[in-house]
Amino acid sequence: MEEKINSVHKTVLLNETVDGLNLHDGSIVVDGTFGGGGHSALICKKFPKVTIIAIDQDKGAFKKAESKFQDLNCKVLFNNNNFRKIDTVLEKESIKEVHGIILDLGLSSDQLENSGRGFSFMKDEPLLMTMKENPSPEDLTVRDIVNTWGEENLANIIYGYGEEQFSKRIAKGIVEARKVAEIKTTFDLVKIIQDSVPNLYKKGRINCATKTFQALRIAVNDELGALSQGLTKGIEALKKGGRMSVISFHSLEDRIVKRFFKEKEKEGIIKIITKRPIVGSDKEIKENPRSRSAKLRIIERCQA
Repeated sequence: MEEKINSVHKTVLLNETVDGLNLHDGSIVVDGTFGGGGHSALICKKFPKVTIIAIDQDKGAFKKAESKFQDLNCKVLFNNNNFRKIDTVLEKESIKEVHGIILDLGLSSDQLENSGRGFSFMKDEPLLMTMKENPSPEDLTVRDIVNTWGEENLANIIYGYGEEQFSKRIAKGIVEARKVAEIKTTFDLVKIIQDSVPNLYKKGRINCATKTFQALRIAVNDELGALSQGLTKGIEALKKGGRMSVISFHSLEDRIVKRFFKEKEKEGIIKIITKRPIVGSDKEIKENPRSRSAKLRIIERCQA
C-alpha cells in the first residue's frame, strides 16, 4: 500500500497575498506555484464559487494537499506544468483571461523535507534538485552539473545565482574532487564546500553550503528564466482590473520582479499596488522563520 504523505508546507504571507488580489465569487485564479495548496485553499474558503487553475511541476503536489480541499466547493483544475507555460495551461482549459495570479517563488517545505531529491544540505540524498517529481534521464540534474561542467562555468553560476563570495574556491574544489570520485550525493557536495572555504566562514550565521545549493538549484531548474517568462505571460493573461501577487525569497528574484513591474508601469500596462514590498510581521517570522526573507509585490492590470 502506497504511503500517503501530507503537505507540511506552511504558506508565507498567506492573507496578504490573497487579500491583495481583490477577488470575488466567480473569479478565475491561477495559482502558478500550487505547492502545499495554502493560497488556493484560503481563496476557496473565502470565495466558494471561484475556479482555481493550479499549476505545479511536482506531479504529487495536489495529492499531498487534497485534504485541504475536501470540505470546499470551489473548482480546482490541477495542471502538472511550470508556471512559465501559463499560456499553454490556460489554452488547455479553454480560458482566455483570469482575475488573479499568484506566484510564490522558491522552494516549498515539502520539497525540502520529503522529496528525496537533494534540495536540503541537511539530508544525504541523491544530488538531483530538479522540481520534477520523476525526472527522466534527459532532465538536467545537479549531479550532471558538478561532474561535467567546467570550473569557470561552475564559479560563474555559484557567484551569479548564489552571490557566494568563495565561488572560485568552491568551483576549484568541485573539479579537484571529481577527479578522485564522482560527486553523487548532497553530503559529497557539502564536504567539498566545507573543505574549500575558510574555517571562519564555516562558523558564520548561515550554513556555508546555503548559497551554493541555492545557485545550483536555480541553474538546474532555470528558475530565473521561468520567472521572466511567467511574469510576461501572466500579465498577458490578466483581465483589465485583474491582479498578480508575487512572493520572492532572494534578491535575484526580487530584482527581476521589481524591474519588470516598473517597466510595465512605465508602458501604462499595469499599476503597482505595493509601492514597497510587503514583508512578514514579527509574529509570522517567529512562527515561520522561512518568511523572514519573503517580499510580496502586487500589481493590477490597467490596460485591456
